Amino acid sequence: MSSLARLFASVVEGERDVSPRPLSVSQLRAVVALDRHDGINLRELAEHLGSTPPLVSRLCDRLEAVGFLERLPSARSRRELTLRLSDRGRAYLQDLRARRRDRVEALLAKMSPAGRTALTTGLAEYRALAEVAGDPPDLHS
Repeated sequence: MSSLARLFASVVEGERDVSPRPLSVSQLRAVVALDRHDGINLRELAEHLGSTPPLVSRLCDRLEAVGFLERLPSARSRRELTLRLSDRGRAYLQDLRARRRDRVEALLAKMSPAGRTALTTGLAEYRALAEVAGDPPDLHS
């Protein structure tokens, strides 16, 4: 079982390598979270990332510096800011997803029909178990 887990992890990590810079893994996680939860505040983003507000604030500083993040006044409170992806951040994420999808499709095309069928069956079961566990896989990144 552990060799299968390592194999699956290496496949997932390989798809992360498609990510063009300038983002680190943690910055990319934040961009994906902001895409899913548009208009959240810093505390909410920290919760989604499993981090602390001070660390996420610095991460947001870097995303804002590269033009991927906008901080806007909140409609809920004058004391908080709303975080949104900029058009540049959305375009980056859209391009990244397209590049990953192209890579996966190219590799799937090289697999045997039996291999694709087995992969489909296994991934469908994995997804169902992840959803039951309350951890649905990210279908967009």
